[in-house]
Amino acid sequence: MSEKPSYPGNSIMVRPNGPLICSSDINVTIQDADGHLIKQEKELALCRCGQSQNKPFCDGSHKKTEFAAGQEFTDERSEDLPEQSSQSSQHGELIITVKPDAMLLIKSPLTLFSRDGKSVTTRTKGALCRCGASENKPFCDRQHKQCGFKG
Repeated sequence: MSEKPSYPGNSIMVRPNGPLICSSDINVTIQDADGHLIKQEKELALCRCGQSQNKPFCDGSHKKTEFAAGQEFTDERSEDLPEQSSQSSQHGELIITVKPDAMLLIKSPLTLFSRDGKSVTTRTKGALCRCGASENKPFCDRQHKQCGFKG
């Protein structure tokens, strides 16, 4: 297997059949819908199978449930991130909001990429699936409403 790609600043790696690996040079901040801090680290693994007993964090449940979700994706809402004078515009805090019984909302410039490096996009905002049912993984397509996701 080739070495996984890495990107400076804020990034989220989509692991095949596994979690979202969120990284930041500063902090990855996970907050609830009211803006209250849940956790803050430089790297966190977030569940995308919907089965974790420690939502929104990955607890390895994807292995037991045989969660199948590829890592590659297409992004029709990709954004070009402006460069700042001596720093990449992707530096700073990566802020992810956990919506109750719904998606993960991102409001920070970042690179989203597949573990194999074949899919790469840049964004400043977005909604990522955490119920495991989206037809457009890793992005949310509101399937959490149909599947009765709780978390």
